[in-house]
Formats: sequence, C-alpha cells, structure tokens
Amino acid sequence: MRLGSYELSSNLFLSPLAGYTNLPMRLAIRELGGLGWATTDLVNARSLLEKNRRALQLIQTCPADRPLAVQLFGSVPAEMRDAAVQIEALGIASVDINMGCPVRKVTKIGGGSAMMTELRKTAELVCGMVAAVKIPVTAKMRLGWDRDNLTAPELARVLEDAGVAAIFVHGRTRAQGFGGTVDLAGICAVVRAVRSVPVIGNGDITTPEAAKKMLDETGCAGVSIGRGAFYNPWIFQQTCHYLRTGELLPEPSFDERVRVMCRHLDLMIEIFGEETGCRMFRKVAAWYARRFGPAVEFRRRLAAFRTRAEFHAALTVYRTWRMQFCDARGELLPKYRLPKLVASFMRDDSAPRPAAIPVPPGPIERW
Repeated sequence: MRLGSYELSSNLFLSPLAGYTNLPMRLAIRELGGLGWATTDLVNARSLLEKNRRALQLIQTCPADRPLAVQLFGSVPAEMRDAAVQIEALGIASVDINMGCPVRKVTKIGGGSAMMTELRKTAELVCGMVAAVKIPVTAKMRLGWDRDNLTAPELARVLEDAGVAAIFVHGRTRAQGFGGTVDLAGICAVVRAVRSVPVIGNGDITTPEAAKKMLDETGCAGVSIGRGAFYNPWIFQQTCHYLRTGELLPEPSFDERVRVMCRHLDLMIEIFGEETGCRMFRKVAAWYARRFGPAVEFRRRLAAFRTRAEFHAALTVYRTWRMQFCDARGELLPKYRLPKLVASFMRDDSAPRPAAIPVPPGPIERW
C-alpha cells in the first residue's frame, strides 16, 4: 500500500488513543511486527505552536518510530496550517486532521466531529494545510454527526478535491460515541464516493478475521486498529499472517505476554523516567493482565507500584499465585481460559455481537 510518497510494509494502521498510543506503546507494538503506519494521540494545534510541554511530549518520537503521523485537532485555519508546517520541519512523515473525536471538549471549539457539519469551512482549512506542506495530509472522520446527518461520503469527495492523501473512517457516528457496532455499509459508501484516494476503515477490529471482513465487505484499502491493539498488541502480526496465508497464528503464551509487558514498562521508564513511567504504566499493565486469566492478585498490586523493582516483585508473587489455576504444564485449566473474541459484526438481532472491549478512560473525557 502507498500513502502519498510512502510505500508501506502493510496496510494495517494504529489508531490514536488519547493517553495511550504514546512513544513507548508504539515502539512495543512495532517490535512485534505487522504495523505499517502509526499516528500519535490527538494534539491541540494551538498548544503545539505555543510549545506547550504536554503537546511536545505527545509528538515525541525516534528513528525506530517510523513512519509516523501527528494527529492535530483545531478549527482555526491559520493555527492548523502553521502547526502542520512545524510538524513537517520536525521530520514527521505526515499530518492527520482529527475530524472524528466525539467529546464535547473538542467539538465545542469546532474541532473533531464538528468539522463534519460545515463542509465549506473544513475544505478551506484542509486546502490551506495541503498547500503549506509537502508531506501527506490525511483526515480521520466518522460517518457523520448522527444517523440523520451522514455526511462522510460528501465530505470524502470534498477532502479528495482538497488534496488529502488518505481518509480514515470510523464506522460510527458522533452520536454513537464508541457504543453499538461499526457500520460496514457506511464505510463502503465512503469508499465508493471517492475516485482514487485510499480509504482506511476503523472500528471493531478485534481479530484478524474482523480485519479481513472489513476489507472484503467495504473495499477499503486498509484497516486502522485502536482498542483491538490495546487489548492485543500482537494483532498486527497476526492479521498480516492471516491476510497472507489464511491461517491463524497461535495465541501468545503467558510467558510471551509477560515478556512484552515488561518490555513496554522498560520503554516507559526509558522515555519518561522511573517515577512517571511506572505511574503511567499502572493502567496499561492492568490491560495486559486482562489476558492472563485469573489476575486479581496482580491487579491489586498494580495499583501502587512505584519502581521497576516493585513491579517485578509483584509479578513474581503473581506467578506463584497463578499456578493454582494451571495444569502440570503451566497452562490455564479450561474453565479459566478467556472466551475467543467473535469476528463477525452484528447484522440484525439474531446475529452475534463482537466480544466487547471496554473503552479505557482517556485524558479528554472518553476518547
């Protein structure tokens, strides 16, 4: 797949999750393989221009974190244009415009999903950004403000004419937030609305089978994975293999899950320092623990660890405690194993729903 001048290693993208897809998480996922492109947390354009410490932290990167897009939100054309220029000067591969965030803090200033309600103003803003930089400019949108205002196909045509290099579509409306199920037909309508710009589908990609289903039924050029990657960092590696061979890789072992969790913590400490890195990692470690089977003892200890040594001490205690739920080979007994995530999307009341992955609370209400 190509995005602008870039030839990607896969058509799988990491969606931005505010408060989580920071540099350590992106590096941990990239090391597992299969990821073609990643995007930062959403960054306020004005804060970036003012060199706000938090904004600069959000765009922190390194040579191993390539290719990378910075996602901007805002509604002032001059600020969005100048922020794009600043991103290009830093050597970032691309700038992405957030037109999908549903939370009020973003939409009340005309950013996020609110940009889908004023197509002319949005087109002018995008044209200004595209003209100001040589790197690809992309856009991330939803299907519309609500079911009565499904503007995504029309907006996609406007964005293509404005010169965007790709369009990411979350198959829900702003009113849905992260509830309900993704609308594959809605994503397909966006694919059919444009002439040549690649459309990347997003929403409810929790398994390799779900990724293939979205590609097959919508005709999109790639898929972008958010919560599914947070729940299962191996999903890019697994999906690449499945799309290539039709075979599903075995689930990672408990020891492999622990290895990657510890690597993620090491990266957090390396980048943010031990005190801050450990504090930030508490909520992330709890997500890794969701795939361990019984983990109440471990989650209890995760609430207060402050150093790498305390984390590993808690892990050592947990390994011993966990053995009561395992057989002689160290494998979880069948009754303690997690149910398999369902790949199919709900079509009607009789069809199965995908296994729900909770929405982690983010710094911007709920991202």
